[in-house]
Amino acid sequence: MTAVDVPWTFRCELGEGPHWDATRGRLLFVDINAQLLHRLDPVSGDHRVVPVAPYVSFAIPIAGTSDTLCATQGDLVVVGADGNVGARRVIESGRPAHRLNDGKADPAGRVWCGSMGISERRPDSSLHRIDANGAQVVLDGITLSNGLAWDLERERMYYIDSPTGRVDVLRYDHATGEVEDRRPFVEIEGDGVGGGSDIGVIPDGMTIDADGCVWVAVFGGGQLRRFDPDGALMTAVDLPVAHPTSVAFGGPDLSTLFVTTSRHRLSIEERATSPMAGALLVVDAGVRGRPAATVAAPVLAAIAQLPVHA
Repeated sequence: MTAVDVPWTFRCELGEGPHWDATRGRLLFVDINAQLLHRLDPVSGDHRVVPVAPYVSFAIPIAGTSDTLCATQGDLVVVGADGNVGARRVIESGRPAHRLNDGKADPAGRVWCGSMGISERRPDSSLHRIDANGAQVVLDGITLSNGLAWDLERERMYYIDSPTGRVDVLRYDHATGEVEDRRPFVEIEGDGVGGGSDIGVIPDGMTIDADGCVWVAVFGGGQLRRFDPDGALMTAVDLPVAHPTSVAFGGPDLSTLFVTTSRHRLSIEERATSPMAGALLVVDAGVRGRPAATVAAPVLAAIAQLPVHA
């Protein structure tokens, strides 16, 4: 049985976006609803939070600096080591009922981020890519853009639009960042355990390990699921919460799985009976992950050229 630990007492309303910052030996993650960027050193216990409004939804270290790139509503911002939040650079404008959601850097340091409607109901959102040439829409017709992962050996990008109930795979060109041939990789099946969620069991965030296997946080299903490169289910890790949101490998040898969770859909009564909801979980998965990519300098320069939020 896989060991799951809950080392810290803090709880997030909507924890998301874990990213291991190997240079500084810390985990970055966010609480979207509380509008906080978390910086946690799991060894020393040093835990600092930075207010980043509105709706901070991911955090990615910027190569060669101590700064972090975050998403807020429809914009990108740079958060300094001192907590100073820079100008909001527009990715999606004129869409007050939408916000950016999950985002990561690909192995070349490009930034990928998707959006969602606040109601999570209409397929009118997008997946964006920001490279040295600026921002482009890669996919349209998205409802709730979520997990991203890359497998260079197999020239693949994995992607989740949560309400589809699938993890999709696309052919990925590392040199250009172009993707094509989107197709289903796995279907996420659940038993309908929602724990206060009215959207049932869906795939949320994900990561990839050193063996090319994909780990998916199953929101509403209370599990992590590991799939081999052919899409076969290898492992299902039961968690002490119903709503895991995302997962990332970290620690000195990338052998620790950090799992963000949520309690934002739980009633007062459900919170009382689910004390671990919103916690940051630690899982001994028995495998190692891959180093998380950072934002490349030319990409940061291109972001700096985007319009400033009025």
